[in-house]
Amino acid sequence: FALHHIHVSIDNWTDNKHPIPHKRRDLAPNKLQFKSLRLTPYFIGHFTPSAHYSLLSSVARLSCSESILFVSHFHSPEKQLAADYFVNLKGNFNHFGMRGHHGDVSWMYKRASSKDVDDEYGKEETTIRMPNGLGKDIGNPPWSRSLPHVLVAIISSFLFGYHLGVVNETLESISLDLGFSGSTMAEGLVVSTCLGGAFVGSMFSGWIADGIGRRRAFQLCALPMIIGASMSAITKNLWGMLLGRLFVGTGMGIGPAVAALYVSEVSPAYVRGAYGSSTQIAACLGILVALFVGLPAKEILGWWRICFWVATIPAAFLALFMEFCAESPHWLFKRGRGAEAEAELERLFGGLHVKYSMAELSKSERGDDADAVKFSELISPRNFGVVFIGSTLFALQQLSGINAVFYFSSTVFKNAGVPSDSGNICVGIANLSGSIIAMILMDKLGRRVLLLGSFLGMAIAMGVQAIAATSFVSSSGALSLSLGGMLLFVLTFSLGAGPVPSLLLSEIFPNRIRAKAMAVCMAVHWVINFFVGLLFLRLLEQLGPLILYTIFGSFCFLAVIYVKRNVMETKGKTLQEIEMALLPQQ
Repeated sequence: FALHHIHVSIDNWTDNKHPIPHKRRDLAPNKLQFKSLRLTPYFIGHFTPSAHYSLLSSVARLSCSESILFVSHFHSPEKQLAADYFVNLKGNFNHFGMRGHHGDVSWMYKRASSKDVDDEYGKEETTIRMPNGLGKDIGNPPWSRSLPHVLVAIISSFLFGYHLGVVNETLESISLDLGFSGSTMAEGLVVSTCLGGAFVGSMFSGWIADGIGRRRAFQLCALPMIIGASMSAITKNLWGMLLGRLFVGTGMGIGPAVAALYVSEVSPAYVRGAYGSSTQIAACLGILVALFVGLPAKEILGWWRICFWVATIPAAFLALFMEFCAESPHWLFKRGRGAEAEAELERLFGGLHVKYSMAELSKSERGDDADAVKFSELISPRNFGVVFIGSTLFALQQLSGINAVFYFSSTVFKNAGVPSDSGNICVGIANLSGSIIAMILMDKLGRRVLLLGSFLGMAIAMGVQAIAATSFVSSSGALSLSLGGMLLFVLTFSLGAGPVPSLLLSEIFPNRIRAKAMAVCMAVHWVINFFVGLLFLRLLEQLGPLILYTIFGSFCFLAVIYVKRNVMETKGKTLQEIEMALLPQQ
């Protein structure tokens, strides 16, 4: 029988009613050897024993009760060998008994005293009874079970992209109809007010997601999006538009943060990267749809109102369809609703994978009380490192200038002499194409490689944009460089800097603080996004494109250095394995 993975989880081992402390360690896959159903010694540290095991491929968890070690079963999607818990017996290496259960299978080894280790290790005490077919490779959880739930969740990301792009083609028409044409500050406010609302929503998103659950949080975020889009569609003045954008922004602040959480928590580990990238693809589709829907705005009077009405449809679908989706098993387990968590895991992964998934949940989440997490805990020495990494990644993402491209690409293309309609469609296609490529590569190359390549490509693209703005380039050359640089910038952004940060952050944060930490990082994202949207046109006027694009390019180079020094690879690891690697128990 082929063994793919062993996870040892010893919660409490007592010897003559005296608790024995345990230490958690990890073994590299090549350190474990499997030849028979016997236990043999292997030492990984001073007075800290481990062992070689030989168990069936479905072995999942070892837990202790008095003098017997119990075994439960699973198959790991990672197909690695691992052992996480080892017992320190105060210097005495004891042989302990082992009993396993899986269907009709059972076996036992009696525990021996430390003096008997040399001659008694591995003596079999009972026979093994195995039904036909036991030990077969049950494979990875089917991705098709969780896909419908992910598709509904990423409607929130589609709305995020749509509302980012809806003012791009329509801003000129809106300003003419509402009487603020020519005011760059008013135009900036139409964009940035939405981002201010997103900041407010993101600050509360973690508490909302932990308080009422992921599904209800999605439904809640849809409500202000419907109200805000409707207000923008019927407004007669600038203030009504700003109020509507503020409402929409509140929903935008909640939706993407909860989507990143939900997708990471309902996805099998082997496709979590691809599923996480789907949120970026949905956002790209939203931007592209907004660009296409907005094309008639310059020709048809009042068409921009239709563009806002269109946004209410997917928001209503999100609220409706989420009623039929699974709740996050992670959230249910934290709330003490284990039976419901098992039911949702069976719905998402299939019955064969429920026990393993529950064992993974219990490994890191038992006893967690997410509702009790305070802001001070996020900046404690234990958690500050990962929260700082997440916040910095989002800050560098926005300081690259990417959303200035999406908000004001029409204006930039117009100034460069490029037809804005054609340029914006090319930007949308480049963004979508890169996101699809990223989804394919995410679980092959890994998050870190894509981030490094993406930020480096963005820095080069900004350099091309800056060169196009110099006086040394002819007008025709500047036109080509401007368009090519912008498309290269968007393409390389969508390959890594776009999809990876939200996925990576949902992976590296411990489950206890995940929702709140995501909220803080998203708040940083929206604050910087707000100021970029508010000040970009003003800075472009006062500094000129050469200096402004050079600043953006410098931030991209800084991001390359930061990622290389601080970001770990999470490809193929379960959320619990990542948590243990970053935050070992003390």
